[in-house]
Amino acid sequence: MIQKISLQNFSTGQLRTRRARLARSLPTLEAVLHGALVIQRRRCGKPGCRCTRGELHGPYVFLTVRRKTGRRLLYIPAALAAAVRRQVTLTARIEATLAEISAINLELLTRGELA
Repeated sequence: MIQKISLQNFSTGQLRTRRARLARSLPTLEAVLHGALVIQRRRCGKPGCRCTRGELHGPYVFLTVRRKTGRRLLYIPAALAAAVRRQVTLTARIEATLAEISAINLELLTRGELA
């Protein structure tokens, strides 16, 4: 996770050590899955169904997927929901770690010590 600390307070050696530690902490990239999970409950519209009394059907889990043509909801079967949730969470962690590594590299670059 990106920390709200000033990287200017660290020595160059500390920044390089931190960068190396962050790089080692990255999990395998094979598990990357971009998107966000959305949970929906629905009404079917059939007269007399329990959903007409407020007991909605579901929960149904969907993954929002970005496409060139916009966003799409992809249905996730209940048996896969936990695994997909782990992969989406892992992807967010990877992105945060990469952002922190990038911030460290930017600080090293401003010092003229990027290597």
